[in-house]
Amino acid sequence: MNASVQPSAASLVVREAGERDLPGITAIYAHHVRTGLATFEVVPPDVAEMVRRRANVLACELPYFVAEDGDEVLGYAYAAPYRTRAGYRYTVEDSIYVDPAAVGRGVGRALLERLIEACAAGGCRQMVAVIGDSANLASIGLHEACGFTRVGTLPSVGFKFGRWVDSVLMQRALGAGDRSPPGAGGARF
Repeated sequence: MNASVQPSAASLVVREAGERDLPGITAIYAHHVRTGLATFEVVPPDVAEMVRRRANVLACELPYFVAEDGDEVLGYAYAAPYRTRAGYRYTVEDSIYVDPAAVGRGVGRALLERLIEACAAGGCRQMVAVIGDSANLASIGLHEACGFTRVGTLPSVGFKFGRWVDSVLMQRALGAGDRSPPGAGGARF
């Protein structure tokens, strides 16, 4: 991670993540595991584990993106199945992590907008955000700005840094949402 990251709208690129991006992705996620409540994971996974996790997302034919400025990964986002039972197959959960030096510069929004677009195009009908910490106003605000509605709070479901932590649930429709039945075939996970 680079403490001097200053992306501009013109130089920010959101693209599919590749194997070469995994060291940067791993470093960003490790920072959030060690210092924040966006994830309830407490031990940062290594690159090999992050490679495995990305492969699982791709095996479900779901998107996994990075945002970069030049050759530097500034953030990443992916969609994963919300739940594994067949009835949930049109619903995905989003995950977004941004290099702390790039926070507040539109990286998260660019990633989330691209993720929403890709999931809708892939036949998904609902996207759920499970946001760690009800005080995570940046993530809550980002999701609201991208059309999510707060649908609930699960009080004290996580324990990290010596305290109980809430999860905020947010949701938005994708494409036709629930206004019509899903198309033939539908989402493939």
